[in-house]
Amino acid sequence: MKKVSKKSLNSSFWRWFYGNLTCFSHEHMQTFGYMWSMLPIIQELYETKDEQAEKLQTYYPFFNTEPQIGSIVVGITAGLEEARANGAEEIDDEMINGIRAGLMGPLAGIGDSLIVGTYIPVLLGIALGLAEGGSIIGPLFYIVVWNVTSIFFQKWIYNKGYELGGSAVEVIVGEQATALRESVIVMGQVIVGAMAGTWVSITTSVQLTTSIQNKTEMVIEGSKVIEKVTGTQEVPVLLQEKLDGAFPGVLTLLFVLGCWWLMAKKAISPIKIMLLMVVVAIVGVLVGFFDPNLSY
Repeated sequence: MKKVSKKSLNSSFWRWFYGNLTCFSHEHMQTFGYMWSMLPIIQELYETKDEQAEKLQTYYPFFNTEPQIGSIVVGITAGLEEARANGAEEIDDEMINGIRAGLMGPLAGIGDSLIVGTYIPVLLGIALGLAEGGSIIGPLFYIVVWNVTSIFFQKWIYNKGYELGGSAVEVIVGEQATALRESVIVMGQVIVGAMAGTWVSITTSVQLTTSIQNKTEMVIEGSKVIEKVTGTQEVPVLLQEKLDGAFPGVLTLLFVLGCWWLMAKKAISPIKIMLLMVVVAIVGVLVGFFDPNLSY
């Protein structure tokens, strides 16, 4: 009975980890990275070059998914390829590619939601907090934690995929998995909202008008202390104070929702939005809407 060695499984995993975008193109996406990661498995299971070339052709059809969570698909097909090499007649090219095609879409949604849309922003939020005052701890935290957790997670799900083989499909896209995924997505949205409220602060220095108020001071007359009007003074009425009285943090909320609208509804890239922020900040300072509290 043929068995894929631990060495070949490790080689397959690291090839996917480092090379899932090998020879990337819009026509093939991750196809060649997938083929490269399957090569050690196929070379160990099949003896002749012709047989190896034939089996490797199985993985030539288009493939693209979220690369971190997508490592489970490579593990699944490694397990299926081992079963096929041991004579499992029900496993053929059509079955393997059916599983690959059936998983790459749902896994892309899961990975984008949980990893790109939730886990990475949470890590970045913590790193930004640690980087206050120019501390190098922030970037070091993100680099170390992201790489360590990413490697361990991908290696674990790769091995699970190999162990489960074709039965992994129900575990990944079944009803229970879908409910769990939706719960985690909601939790991630709450976390991202809390991070926006904590780390983003937009205020204005606009002065609406001034009001005249009596200027008083405490004076002693005989044995009594009384408040005496000594004149009048002008007190500025600030827009920020009025906004905070009606809806604290409303400018921050509008700013965050505006950035989301530009990215989600207008498909504007984050880089362009950051450049727009710079322009808005400069114009806002020049017209007096923002006050950076700079002194020269």
